[in-house]
Amino acid sequence: MGGLESGADDYMSKPFAFDELLARVRLRLRREEPLDGFLLRVGDLVLDLRTRRVRAGNRVTDLSSREFALAEILMRNPDRVLSREQLLSHVWGFDYDPGSNIVDVYVRYLRRKIGAERVQTVRGVGYRLRV
Repeated sequence: MGGLESGADDYMSKPFAFDELLARVRLRLRREEPLDGFLLRVGDLVLDLRTRRVRAGNRVTDLSSREFALAEILMRNPDRVLSREQLLSHVWGFDYDPGSNIVDVYVRYLRRKIGAERVQTVRGVGYRLRV
């Protein structure tokens, strides 16, 4: 089985010219690396994991570290209801009082930045990111 058929992006058989190898390496380095591995998308909502910015429609907004962690868990679980306890443990760790309203406060901050209609309250259970 050949190298390309085994899943390689490029292949050179031996013996090869060193200049050709360098040319192929330079070509691979010049190609723009896709950013999709660094982006979470849910509809027109895009979270950039490198810059910690969110794009909601045409609006790009910086997020605080807590807002970012909250947006990330919601976007990794679109349309799934996450309890306040799940959000609290993921974003703040286990050091926070489960009776605290900190989750509700940060959901409100996030709604201001991405749109209130995107984060739905499920009464008595938690929150879900609407798809």
